[in-house]
Amino acid sequence: MSKEIRFGAFVRVATLRQKVVSFNDLVRVNTGTPRDRVRLRPLYAYRLFTPYLSTRLFEQARAVIPLALYLVLFQVFILRQDIADAGVLTAGLLAVILGLMLFMEGLKLGLMPFGERLGNTLPVHSPLPVVLLIVFLLGIGATFAEPAIGALKAAGQFVDVTTTPYLYALLNQWSEALVLAVGIGVGFAAILGTLRFLFSWSLKPLIYLTLVPLLAMTLYLSQNADLAPTLGLAWDTGAVTTGPVTVPLVLALGVGIAGAAGRGDSSLSGFGIVTLASLFPVLAVQGLALFVFHQQSPEAIVLAAQTVSLSASGNWLTQSPGAEIIGGVRAIVPLVLFLLFVLLVVVKHKPVRPAITAYGIFLCVLGMIIFKLGLTYGLSVLGSQAGSLVPAAFSPLDGIVGSPLYSLSAGLFIAIGFAWVLGFGATLAEPALNALGLTVDNLTNGALRKSTLVYAVSFGVGCGIAVGISRIIYDWPLVWLLLSGYALAIVLTWLSTEEFVDIAWDSAGVTTGPVTVPLVLAMGLGFGEAMGAVDGFGILAMASIGPILSVMGTGLWINWKIQRKHVMSEERLPAIDRTARRGRAA
Repeated sequence: MSKEIRFGAFVRVATLRQKVVSFNDLVRVNTGTPRDRVRLRPLYAYRLFTPYLSTRLFEQARAVIPLALYLVLFQVFILRQDIADAGVLTAGLLAVILGLMLFMEGLKLGLMPFGERLGNTLPVHSPLPVVLLIVFLLGIGATFAEPAIGALKAAGQFVDVTTTPYLYALLNQWSEALVLAVGIGVGFAAILGTLRFLFSWSLKPLIYLTLVPLLAMTLYLSQNADLAPTLGLAWDTGAVTTGPVTVPLVLALGVGIAGAAGRGDSSLSGFGIVTLASLFPVLAVQGLALFVFHQQSPEAIVLAAQTVSLSASGNWLTQSPGAEIIGGVRAIVPLVLFLLFVLLVVVKHKPVRPAITAYGIFLCVLGMIIFKLGLTYGLSVLGSQAGSLVPAAFSPLDGIVGSPLYSLSAGLFIAIGFAWVLGFGATLAEPALNALGLTVDNLTNGALRKSTLVYAVSFGVGCGIAVGISRIIYDWPLVWLLLSGYALAIVLTWLSTEEFVDIAWDSAGVTTGPVTVPLVLAMGLGFGEAMGAVDGFGILAMASIGPILSVMGTGLWINWKIQRKHVMSEERLPAIDRTARRGRAA
């Protein structure tokens, strides 16, 4: 009996299992003598490399330049303030574009082949416990390699140690442990996601079982005045982890394991890993905050901060550009060594095209260093500068002549509208969201179109960032926003179908890329500092819950339309049948 498969599923599998053959191998002449190296004139080399570079450069520029222009124009024309250090800022933004271009190209050539190779071969050569251990370690290593993870460390310089000592400690004194905790959360999420692929578990029970302890821990920490400021950081880390390194690597390995076991036939088998990888790190960071609370007193943290400040002066390893160079190497090289060890020792396979792989890894390291430099001098500075000036629209600020610049109602509308447009526009420009939209359009046979998903997610992110800014303005407790938002998400999850649940919860992860996360983080911290808030974290957390609610709401609306159409069709059938019988009788 023949088995029917959808053409989209066939193309997806065929693409993953295709074999790349070099054109040189096809036209090689077996003469027994080495072939001469092809010599290209400079004009021909330029014509070859220009489309290659321009496409990749434009992809990153499209994500950075519109956001930068929006912030600059808003600051100049709406807030009527000059751009400080415009030359350095421009150079930093160009470094972000160049660094991301090199990093993403290196990721494609160097790291992704590792993940695909391991995903296809590791389940065949190793038992399941060994495979799950490797998946766990891969989740940790990939977290350190995420470009946006550096934004967390950079955010530490905006935190006042005397006001929020434990938040300062997590971002500065315990910064490496913080990233490790996030990685451990991603590792456990990768294990659970892999088991879900393997045994075809529904995502709904996993969401319920994860959110119950997570929200309970959130409520518990909110009762402690010293630990409550760490809640925003903990929930923001969930947005940082789901970037261009972690998700593809872990997903390739998990889908490969499911495929080797014959369980990867579901069209939605790849969904869910982003959801789990954005929830588990929150719980891990909350656990780390509780551990630090029992290890150090606020007085000890303040004293240690003063000691470190004195000892760090003059140390080039902790200052720019030395910190960015060391950070770039430490982010990529350990992950590469781990993948190489697994491939050579556990799987006992050699890397395919080792020269190209080495070239890709070199691009990853170089791109990460350049991106970190751009983050230090461009993206973070621009976000912080714009965020610190926005409150001048409705509140008096020192150093801003004529502030407040507008009436209270108009200024609040401008500030909240600024946040909504920033979130909406940044999400529309996110390449990962457009890729997800195409996938979902294909998997749902057009029931949820790409444009509908993109606008629903963008609307949710915009509303989430606007709510996050409003929380800082009106000093709303973050815990109640989180509890109410995720309580509503649980209700919508229970009402929605499995397909829309998978899509909605994963859509929250693809909206927070390596450009959006540092920009929103810096903007929120600058805004909070200008408003005198305890901290400016929590905006990314709101930006994550927003698209979950908007996409599931859209899904319920689509299902309601489909059901109503079916009911109307069934109501028409008797009338059509009666008309047909009259025609036959006549």
